[in-house]
Amino acid sequence: MSKLITKDNKLINASYSLGIPEQRIIFLAIVEARAQKQMIDARGVLQIHASSYQEQFKVEKHTSYNALKSAVTGLFEAYFEYDDIHEKTGKPAKHVVRWVQKATYIDTAGMIELQFTDAVIPLITRLSEQYTEYDLKQVSELQSEYAIRLYELMMQWKSVGKTNKIALDDLRSKLGVQPEQYKAMNNFKARVIDLAIKQINDFTDVAADYIQHKTGKAITGFTFTFKQKKAPEQLATATNKNRDNATPDLFHNMTDDQISTFSKRLAALPELGSNSPLGASTEQFAAMIADDLKDADKQKKYHKHLAKLGFKVAKSKVK
Repeated sequence: MSKLITKDNKLINASYSLGIPEQRIIFLAIVEARAQKQMIDARGVLQIHASSYQEQFKVEKHTSYNALKSAVTGLFEAYFEYDDIHEKTGKPAKHVVRWVQKATYIDTAGMIELQFTDAVIPLITRLSEQYTEYDLKQVSELQSEYAIRLYELMMQWKSVGKTNKIALDDLRSKLGVQPEQYKAMNNFKARVIDLAIKQINDFTDVAADYIQHKTGKAITGFTFTFKQKKAPEQLATATNKNRDNATPDLFHNMTDDQISTFSKRLAALPELGSNSPLGASTEQFAAMIADDLKDADKQKKYHKHLAKLGFKVAKSKVK
């Protein structure tokens, strides 16, 4: 059964530094929060068991216990930063947010209890229209905290297949690379970028690469490109040429032609403009919306906007 990780794009683009155990426990807590949404909305306590950590990340029992124990202090002290527009003033604002307001380790029970801070809860319970989602199994085998963060950044651009250009300093910050770490570009590429790309290619569902951007001779930014790896069942589906572009798919009741038309019109709506990833063109935003319109659940957040644009479900052909 899939375990979906859902994060608001503000959190995806945030700057923070978390070790592997801390990131993995955040993942398990997000899965638990989705399963107990009413509880988490009421400042509920989330329980993470060593057995769940051991099973999900394929580690030894003692490793899972040590991970939970060490992560309690790490998570309580950890925070993240993200930029946004202040609602009341309309001015740029930088938010500094702690992950948890309480963390408890119960050694003899092999578990920890977490309470996310109030500011974190809406960023992980899919309350925003602008979020990124992926299956936990895709990052379960990654052994680099940089690989996990880079995979998340790429998933924000899943429907496009490449990120926007990310300035070097911004990339270091998003990946959690400390200012004193890997100052030389050859070290940064070898220990952070190349290592992350290799792990992503070896253990996730995408094949990734990157493009270097230079100012003079100095590397000043990166663009990451990636393609979905095709599973055997996907290959079989790809060979099916019986789809009729004029006939609605009963799963989401939109034809391919309608998706193409309305994704572009939705991308142009002022009220959806804030949902566009930073640096994305209108065409890239439209492609991301088109990908959402193919998914029954994700399409729901556009229903009122589609109605405003006059969308009507096409009638199925009678055979």
